[in-house]
Amino acid sequence: MDKKHFTIGILSLTAVILFVANLLVPQRAAADFSIKDRDYSAVTASLQANDEGIYILDNRSGTMALFSYDPNARGLIVRSVAPVTAAFANPGR
Repeated sequence: MDKKHFTIGILSLTAVILFVANLLVPQRAAADFSIKDRDYSAVTASLQANDEGIYILDNRSGTMALFSYDPNARGLIVRSVAPVTAAFANPGR
């Protein structure tokens, strides 16, 4: 076996390994997820490009909170907390 065939074999093996590794990469989180329970509901949503958030609704009190991930703080931050009725309020009246 000469150097040329050995190099082609190693490159082919590397290509196969990279192809299989690309197929086994886990899926990214997607903003199409919801959970509904008796007391709480949670829904993920796309907020901006490359930014996702989670809305959590307290069904008993009617309060909704929006959380998103802050890479600088490396944790969740609260973006907003408001009653659900505020989303349906008429600002013109």
